[in-house]
Amino acid sequence: MTAELVRGQNHPLSQARLEIRISAATPIVAVAALGDENGRIHGVEWVAHPGAPTQPGLEVSRQAAADHRLAVDLDAVPEAVHRVSVLLALPVGGTGPIRFGAVAAPFAAVTGLDGGEVAGYTITGLDAESAVVALELYRRQGAWKVRAVGQGYAGGLTELLTDQGLPQAHQLAGSINDAVARGVARSVQAPPSRTADGDRSRQAAAPALGPDQGGTAPQPGPVPPLSPYGDQTPGGPEQPAPQQPSYPGGAPDSNAVAQPSAAGGPIDYSHPRRRNAAPPPPPPTAPPAAPGQPARPVAGDATGWSMEERLYNQVWGMFEDLARTTAAYRSAVDFAESRMDKELEQVLSDPRSRIGGQGDAAREAARARHAQLVARAREALDRDLAQLEAEADVVEPALPAAYARWDNPVWHAYRVPMEIPMALRLGDLHLPEADRIRIPMLARLPLERGLWIDSGAAGSSDGSFTDSHAMSRLAMETAIAHAARLLAVYPAGEFTVHVIDPAGSGAQSLAPLVQTGVLAAPPALGAAGVTDVLGRLTQRVDLVQMAVRGGAADSLPPGFDTSQQLLIVNDFPHGFDDRAVNQLRYLADEGPAFGVHLMMVADREESSAYGPLLDPLWRSLLRLTPVADDHLADPWVGHAWTYEPTLVPPGSQILQQVLAQVAAARTKFT
Repeated sequence: MTAELVRGQNHPLSQARLEIRISAATPIVAVAALGDENGRIHGVEWVAHPGAPTQPGLEVSRQAAADHRLAVDLDAVPEAVHRVSVLLALPVGGTGPIRFGAVAAPFAAVTGLDGGEVAGYTITGLDAESAVVALELYRRQGAWKVRAVGQGYAGGLTELLTDQGLPQAHQLAGSINDAVARGVARSVQAPPSRTADGDRSRQAAAPALGPDQGGTAPQPGPVPPLSPYGDQTPGGPEQPAPQQPSYPGGAPDSNAVAQPSAAGGPIDYSHPRRRNAAPPPPPPTAPPAAPGQPARPVAGDATGWSMEERLYNQVWGMFEDLARTTAAYRSAVDFAESRMDKELEQVLSDPRSRIGGQGDAAREAARARHAQLVARAREALDRDLAQLEAEADVVEPALPAAYARWDNPVWHAYRVPMEIPMALRLGDLHLPEADRIRIPMLARLPLERGLWIDSGAAGSSDGSFTDSHAMSRLAMETAIAHAARLLAVYPAGEFTVHVIDPAGSGAQSLAPLVQTGVLAAPPALGAAGVTDVLGRLTQRVDLVQMAVRGGAADSLPPGFDTSQQLLIVNDFPHGFDDRAVNQLRYLADEGPAFGVHLMMVADREESSAYGPLLDPLWRSLLRLTPVADDHLADPWVGHAWTYEPTLVPPGSQILQQVLAQVAAARTKFT
């Protein structure tokens, strides 16, 4: 499985003989340098470049090219070598671009000799730089790893090699440029631009050509659906992964034959017997932008067979872009701090620099370089955030009801849908560096796991809610908002809601559901009500499970309700005995696969008497909070995303209006 790295991320290497593949939109120079345990290059003999392409354990290309393959044998490098750095630079003195910011982001991949990709890294965030440290293979405790570096240098190879500690940096950079100039006639030109579906991030990262290239701004490409969550750990829940789009008229036929057009034009690859299957409508295109300016965003510019699917993919593309640019900024800040610490350590290690003005000057210079690096990283981050904010401003108003916030005007034109949407909005996600950008948190339908609305005081990241009664009330209101949204996005009669409220403490919050008549039955009260509802839903899961596994799904009893079922449980574990607890665990584990979903409003501390018995229950549920909290883990780049629920605005009657339409449609259906 290929690891897609971001700046600063590392990945273990299990092979010693590797190939580094570089792809760029313009001919570039590839160099490999050996370094000691401190990353310093001892001499020109430790650098493989076009003028000296072979060094112990290294072999690079002899000329500038758009695609490179560098051979690395980690077992053959000298014992003193602890790092192998892959350096990229733009040729000087030619007619090509003079800064990486004027071309699409280069891509570096580490592969085995069999061609299997081990790790890949798209080098984004470059602007005025003309040289960059792309990757670094380093030895740690006898094992080799690869790290995505992405550190650029506006001063070209000379500045880069100087920063790597090479005394002859200026002379070596000149030798490399001379060797490239001699072979420029044999340089491989850039391949044709690829517009494959799913390559949105790289196309979006490609800035417009500046005046020095005389180009025009590229248009945004399609957006791949991305789900940021992996397997859940306590406090880090999972987001269901997006499914592949369906094909109108069936899947593509492997027997389809290419049909030449009558006029000798483009070949028609459609199946001769499927001419009536209309292709998906093209996504909207952005108006052309001025040269040197990023393309103006358009809602629905992602791939998909419908506008709903395009918006879904675009939202997750925005999530990916925000995660990547924030990771790049954090990595750059970490690099700047580690570099400053290293420089200060070198100053303090020399007794001569501890006294007098020499040490003070060195410390001030180190701090100035740190401030400069951080400022450049922040500038790149602000540029990316401005583009993302502009995209969010056009996407949010275009979202359908299932994806929209409750204050979106689309709810005022609500009509009961005829089919189930792709996904449902559960809240908003944001990061501290981009607090003004809210990414909709979309979950695929039908839900693949239950929901847990945490009513504990610990659910508030700022500790503002210390009153347990206030938290319980707000948690119940959050649950009602989620339940109402689920009822609203399903067709009439295809979604049923049950409520267990043993002590009746949620009566006030449940009023919108009860008064509009959208519940299957009044909320169950007391231990008897708990036993009755859990018994019926458990029996339902057993029956459907046996029918499906026995291949007799069409043999269910006459009048069997085939709609999706949602059980809201309030004030757990009040009113639950051991049997009821086991039934609840069973519904959480087996229910989603057979149409029964669980939504618990509970404080985990109140059920601590059960000990580890309930740990599997909490882990099986997607934990949400009634207040903003940074509990959602992102194992892709290590971010902790802050989640905020989507609540009905105070004083708004939109919830009652939507539920009234749902109840009226349900009455007509029955």
